Amino acid sequence: MVITRRGFLAGAGLCVVTVACSRTERSAPAAAQQGTFPFQLTTEQWRERLTPEQFAVLRNASTELPRSSPLDDEHRTGIFSCAGCNQNLFDSATKFDSGTGWPSFYQPLANAVGEHVDNSYGKRTEVHCSKCGGHLGHVFTDGPKPTGLRYCMNGVAMNFTATQPQ
Repeated sequence: MVITRRGFLAGAGLCVVTVACSRTERSAPAAAQQGTFPFQLTTEQWRERLTPEQFAVLRNASTELPRSSPLDDEHRTGIFSCAGCNQNLFDSATKFDSGTGWPSFYQPLANAVGEHVDNSYGKRTEVHCSKCGGHLGHVFTDGPKPTGLRYCMNGVAMNFTATQPQ
């Protein structure tokens, strides 16, 4: 079997992307593991309550693959809530298509999220649910008006409830 340079580089690139996108834990502790939040469960209770994918994201700060969540294409009027504790997080009126492959919003609901510095892959700002501490995603400063913010959220970390059927 002969391996070409192109084949080797393509395979190596695929390995890097796969490892980066499928990580289940990061070096820094997740927000879900720090502090005191109004809604708390034991690790065993979280595992029973959440799917393995939800647990990886909400409790271990993993990241779902881009374009893997149906919530990225959700366009109905409604509310996005935390999959861990059901706290309302974002109104659909603040959702926009960022082109990143993750549900994006320019503003959370009042007091719905907390933020802290995440140094796991450079300096970023992590966003977590203010009620249960579950990791939701990150916020960036390249969003649309009026806030200029892009809350890039993991769809698996949220549920959607439509307020009017279409």
